Amino acid sequence: MAKTVAELVFIPAPGVGHIMSTIELAKLLVSRDQSLSVNVLLVNPPYHVIALTTYIASLATNTNERIRFTQLPQDETPPTINPKAFVTSFYEYINSHCKYVRDIMADMINIQTGSPRVVGFVVDALCVGMIDVANEFNVPTYVFFTSNAAFLGFKLYIETLCVDQNQNVIDQLSNSEGEMVFPCFVNPVPQKVVRTVSRIDEGLDFLLYYFQEIRKAKGIMVNTFLELETHVIKSFPDTNFPLVYPVGPILNLDGVAGKADDKDVLSWLDGQPPSSVVVLCFGSMGSFNEVQVKEIACGLERSGHRFVWSLRLPPPLEQSRDVHYDDPRVLLPDGFLERTNSMLESLWFGVPTATWPLYAEQQLNAFEMVVELRLAVDFKMDYKMDLFNPDTNKVIVSTEEVEGGIRRLMEDNEVRAKVKEMSKLSRATMAKGGSSYTSVDYLVKEIKSNTI
Repeated sequence: MAKTVAELVFIPAPGVGHIMSTIELAKLLVSRDQSLSVNVLLVNPPYHVIALTTYIASLATNTNERIRFTQLPQDETPPTINPKAFVTSFYEYINSHCKYVRDIMADMINIQTGSPRVVGFVVDALCVGMIDVANEFNVPTYVFFTSNAAFLGFKLYIETLCVDQNQNVIDQLSNSEGEMVFPCFVNPVPQKVVRTVSRIDEGLDFLLYYFQEIRKAKGIMVNTFLELETHVIKSFPDTNFPLVYPVGPILNLDGVAGKADDKDVLSWLDGQPPSSVVVLCFGSMGSFNEVQVKEIACGLERSGHRFVWSLRLPPPLEQSRDVHYDDPRVLLPDGFLERTNSMLESLWFGVPTATWPLYAEQQLNAFEMVVELRLAVDFKMDYKMDLFNPDTNKVIVSTEEVEGGIRRLMEDNEVRAKVKEMSKLSRATMAKGGSSYTSVDYLVKEIKSNTI
């Protein structure tokens, strides 16, 4: 093994998808250059999710000698997560760990001569407060944006309206009628989608702070690829903004090891006809109230299609129930109904998706996949749930809507054909000579230049 001379400090956000993607990125970078190593600093999650706890525990079996994990301490009374201001309170929770990162950095720098030199921070887009810590040690930072490039462009344009054009953005975003034009999209975005994603209920102060921090970074790695989001990537400004590196698709292709009783489901799947099963999966935090569950069940039955459904109980009951299929890759479905965060997986495997956005930026993901790229089937693009109290959700997707959506998903149509073509491109981009392969090469050279 080549001598390690340069080390990156990774700080992922405490979420299953965020940590998985970050570790896969770390594997990619150290495999591309034998002189790189990575120290992943793990923030304890502010909430209990079985899938997250299990995954973090599994990291102890890591066999890559050039990737190590350091669990950060936690305050005895850490900041609490306020459901009514989730984003801002989550950032406050992350920033409460800055002092521990500062201590670790001081120790790493004071270690004897001959140890790898810290050449950069790679921080999750939800951990941008850590950029100031890196700057204290004159270490450059690269932001890892685990969402698509479109969401980054969406937020950037809202900030532009506030700062550069001094527009009354609150009124614009509050409107639920009409459309808005964004440089990152070819098509106008319906106001009902804009309003749902922009989180104006928490104000715009945080958004301005967010981009103030991001502009301190040396580069932004985005989990996407040029062939998928060509228009978006070309829309980013050439000046006064960090260089954007499309490095995806970053996927955990090893999947998640199944439990003993998973074998029955997998065995059943193996016995089904090709392209005959639809899988419903709404992520580690997605759940529905009783009324909506009944509508989905009736719609599934009326559609006549075989299905596997990962059904999570609403909080707090879900904390006592172990749900096996938070990772749909275990099942490799023929049709995939989900909350829109696993789009790269569905494209990689050439499986068409029906979008059912629940929270965060998922409504915008649905708009991009359905309208912009025509790579998914729409269920209800502007659907939004109260993540912490699903019983209060008043919008119900009816049996007829569920049935119709599943039928459209399972048809042998244009969407299915386009997804299969994009599957080929998603694999080619990571191969030698592909656009993402080249982007990662350029990024590694940039990182290594920090050792000079």
